[in-house]
Amino acid sequence: MKTLKFGILLALALPGFVHAEQVAQAASPDGRIVVQLDLNGEGRLAYRVLRDGKPVISDSRLGFILRNDRQLLRNLKIDGQSSRSFDETWEQPWGERRFVRNRYNELRADFAEKDRDQRRFSMVFRVFDDGVGFRYDVPKQPNLAEAQIVQELTEFAVARPSTAWWIPAYQWNREEYLYNRTALSQVGVAQTPITLRADDGLHVTVHEAALVDYAGMNLAKGKGQLLHASLTPGSGAAAVVRSTPFHTPWRTIQIGDRAADLVESSLILNLNEPNALGDTSWFKPHKYVGVWWSLHLDKETWATGPKHGATTANTKRYIDFAAANGFRGVLVEGWNVGWDGDWFANGWDFDFRKATNDYDLRGLAAYAKAKGVHLIGHHETGCAVSHYERQMDDAFALFDTLGIDAVKTGYVCDAGQIERQDVANGSVLREWHEGQWMSNHHLRVVRDAAKHRVAINAHEPIKDTGLRRTYPNWVSREGARGQEFNAWGDPPNTPEHEVTLVYTRMLAGPMDYTPGVVSLTGKNGQEIGSTLARQLALYVALYSPIQMAADLPEHYAQHSEAFRFIKDVAVDWDESHLIAGEVGEYAAIARKQRGGADWFIGAINDRHVRSVPLKLDFLDAGTRYRAEIYRDGEGADWKGAARFRFVREERTVVRGDVLDAWLAGGGGIAVRLVPLTR
Repeated sequence: MKTLKFGILLALALPGFVHAEQVAQAASPDGRIVVQLDLNGEGRLAYRVLRDGKPVISDSRLGFILRNDRQLLRNLKIDGQSSRSFDETWEQPWGERRFVRNRYNELRADFAEKDRDQRRFSMVFRVFDDGVGFRYDVPKQPNLAEAQIVQELTEFAVARPSTAWWIPAYQWNREEYLYNRTALSQVGVAQTPITLRADDGLHVTVHEAALVDYAGMNLAKGKGQLLHASLTPGSGAAAVVRSTPFHTPWRTIQIGDRAADLVESSLILNLNEPNALGDTSWFKPHKYVGVWWSLHLDKETWATGPKHGATTANTKRYIDFAAANGFRGVLVEGWNVGWDGDWFANGWDFDFRKATNDYDLRGLAAYAKAKGVHLIGHHETGCAVSHYERQMDDAFALFDTLGIDAVKTGYVCDAGQIERQDVANGSVLREWHEGQWMSNHHLRVVRDAAKHRVAINAHEPIKDTGLRRTYPNWVSREGARGQEFNAWGDPPNTPEHEVTLVYTRMLAGPMDYTPGVVSLTGKNGQEIGSTLARQLALYVALYSPIQMAADLPEHYAQHSEAFRFIKDVAVDWDESHLIAGEVGEYAAIARKQRGGADWFIGAINDRHVRSVPLKLDFLDAGTRYRAEIYRDGEGADWKGAARFRFVREERTVVRGDVLDAWLAGGGGIAVRLVPLTR
C-alpha cells in the first residue's frame, strides 16, 4: 500500500499525466531501478523509471496509431499481471567477453479496452541492474487480426537536464554523420543509440533490441526533454504491418553512474534470443587486408580497366602479404561483373556469381588456401535488393565450395532509395534502409548465408540491435561514419568522432571501422586527424571480430614498428573493461585475448592534450608482464608532421601498477601485456 500511494503522489507531481493510478511495478534484482505503470482518468497508459528513488524517465505514454483501425491509446484497464525472475550465464561464440550474465526481473501487465472492441495487448518489462527493456506483446484476437501501425506512441520523458550525443535521422547519408553534442532540449530527430549524461552525472542510453519484422525506431524531440518514437517509414502507408499475434522489438534504456557502465553493459545482447543456428565454429575471428583503401585513394578502381584493383595478379600480391604477416583474410571489391558504368544506386547489372575476365576466382581461392589464407567475398547491391535476393543463394553456395566463409555486403544509395521489386506487377518501390522490409531482408541474408557457412559483414546496413546473439554469423557491420571519410570526407572525421563512437554506436554492437591507416594521409594528400599511435589503439577501442589492416602494404613497410602491433593484436576476447573515459572526450579499454593470457589496452583522445592514469588492476595477481607500449611521442599532435611522432618502448609491470599515459590531441596509446614466465 505504501508503494501504491508513493506512485500516485509521484504521478500527480509530474506534469502532463495527472490523476493517475499506479497499477503495476517491477524492480531490478539489486532493487535500485524501479519501473511503475499508471493508468490515468482517460484510461491512458504510462510508465516511469526510477533509480535510487529518483526519476530517470518521467511519466511516458504508450500506445499505437493504426491506419486500419482507431488508435490503441485510451480507455484501457488492467486485466492481469504476472512476474518472474531470471538468472543465467551464457557463453558467446565470439565477442567482447566470453561469458555474459543475464539477470532480470520481468513484469507482464495485460491491458484491455473497456469498450465494445475490447482489443488487448500486454506490456512486458525486463528490469536489469543496468537498465530496462520493454516491448508490446499483441495477442491474436478477432477485433485486431492485423495491425497497420502508422506510429508507436512510445515516449521517453527524460527527467533530468542532460547533454545528448546524437546523429540525425531521415537524412540522405544514412548513419554516416559526425555526432552532435548538444543539450537534450536541442535534439531534432535522432537515430539510436542516443547517449545522455545528466547534469548530476547519471548516464543513459536509449536504443532498441531484437529488431525483427519491424521498422527501426528513431527518436523525435517533443516539448522540453521528451523523446517519442518515430518509426522508419516503408513504401506503403503504414510503417509496420503485422498480423496478430506479434511483439515489437525491445525498447531499451541503459543506465549507469559512469560511462563505463554503458560500455560494459550486455543489456542489448541479453534481450535477444539465444543462438538459432547451432554450431558456428566455422567462423574464425580474424584480421584481413585488401584493396579497399587504394580504391578510396583513387589509386585503383572498382571498375575494370587500366586501374582495376581486382585483378588476379594484384590479389595474389595481397594473399602473399597476408600469409607473410599472419592475416587470415583478403577482401577484394570489384571482382564481379557489374561495376562498369554508373553502379551507384543502380545495381541491376551486378552478377554475384560471375567474375570479371581479369579475376580468376577459383584459382585465387585455391592459391589462398595453399597459403593458409581465405578470400573474403564482396556483394555490393547498389540498392537493387530484390535483384540481389534472386542471386544470393547461388552466390553463397559458390563461395561455400571455394572456402570463402565471410562476405562483406553493401547497400550504397541515398536513404529511402532501396529498390524493392513488387512480386505481383514487377514495379519498383522505394524503401528506407531501416524500414520493415529491409529488417526482413537482412535476416533473409544472414539465414541464407548460414546455410552455406558464410558470415556477414554488412555495410550501409540496418542498425545493430544485438541480433548477433541469435545469428552469430552476423559478425560485424558499418552503420556509422567510417575510416573512408578520412580519405575524401569534407570534413574528414574529427578526433572526437571515434571517441564518441565508443559511447554511442559501439553500444549497439561490433563495427567494421577499418583502422590501421599508418600513412595518416587520404586522397590528394588530405591529412587524417590522428596520430600514429591512435591508429593502433583503434583496434582495441572499436570492437569487431574482424578487423582490417586497411592501409597499403608499402605503407606498413615504411612504419614497421607500428605494424608490429597490428600483427600482434587479438580480435576475440575473454574480458573487456573501460578502465578510464568520459563520453566524447577520451576512452581507454582493456581486453583479454580469448583463450590466451595476453591483455591489450587501447586509449584514444579528443583534440585536447591530457594525461590519463591507466590502472592495471585487471591483471592476474602474482604475475609479471612485459608491457609493449606504442605511444604518442613528445610534441605529437593530430595535425601536420607531428602526427607521426611515435615511440615504442617496453617495461615490466604487475597488477596494481599504473601506466601514466600522455595522450596528444587526437592521439592515443596501444599496449600489449605479455605474461613473463620468470
